Amino acid sequence: MKRTIIGSWLLVMWLSASAVPALADYREHAETQKFIDKMVNEHGFERANLEALFANTERQERILELIARPAEKTKSWADYRKIFIQDKRISDGVKFWQENRNALARAEQVYGVPAEYIVAIIGVETLYGRVTGSYRVMDALSTLAFDYPPRSPFFTKELENYLILMREHGKDPLINKGSYAGAMGYGQFMPSSYRHYAVDFDGDDWPDIWNNTTDAIGSVANYFKQHGWQRGDFVTVRVRPPAEIGDLPSPINKPEQTVPDWQKAGFTPVQSVPAEAPAVVVRLDGALGDEYWLSFINFYVITRYNRSAMYAMAVHQLAQAIYRAADLAQGDD
Repeated sequence: MKRTIIGSWLLVMWLSASAVPALADYREHAETQKFIDKMVNEHGFERANLEALFANTERQERILELIARPAEKTKSWADYRKIFIQDKRISDGVKFWQENRNALARAEQVYGVPAEYIVAIIGVETLYGRVTGSYRVMDALSTLAFDYPPRSPFFTKELENYLILMREHGKDPLINKGSYAGAMGYGQFMPSSYRHYAVDFDGDDWPDIWNNTTDAIGSVANYFKQHGWQRGDFVTVRVRPPAEIGDLPSPINKPEQTVPDWQKAGFTPVQSVPAEAPAVVVRLDGALGDEYWLSFINFYVITRYNRSAMYAMAVHQLAQAIYRAADLAQGDD
């Protein structure tokens, strides 16, 4: 059976790759040839089929422009927050929660991740599945693997995982669309994340994160759990800073200090927090000046999804806003 599936995938790939001439041929790129050698020697791919595939894979200049200036590196927290904490995104989150209540409740029970955080991730990533990306994943990963030296090793590995993934499921690599970085589906999983963390949460034999909200919900929750989400624990709380503030550790590193350490340094939480919990102080440039937050392991887990403290805070604040709005909506019923 496995041999038949692989054969069918190769036929699909060959036919689609032969159907349309490429605007920019990656087949002759020196790095492409090295990559093809690796895929043939290590994973048993057919050289002719890969060459046909890369002949129909296009370099995307726009992707190279976008990767050089992600919002997390070019905007202040005050401006970044405005992108995600909006009435429309909050109300749409409540609607998504209501429409997927059973799957979200089951995911929370199985994985320990509150429904509002699963909803918020999907809301931040794709507006609840409405904006999942317009670039062919094959183009995006190839452009970044072969023509973006700063992160070429990472994207080359993702391209490797993508082709293996497509072969495993008998899918055409040229069909799927995603973000400019090659992220896919409701939760914008990279290929390696899909292979490690995507789950078949509805029991239909394959994890469909593109079209199946139940699988997408379970996959996001599983990703969090596998990265260390602590059931029932805090994410982050505001703190009042001391008069003099020294250097702070990286906000996306795993916390090594504890709440008492930060209290001794003069940071005062505005609410009760676990006494000995590992935590890190995060500084963000807000609309009214610097904000300081005491952030815990679950905040760190969110940064495993995207290595940005602003991203994690946006997810947290959107989750809290959705939770409050959903509670109010329930009270009005």
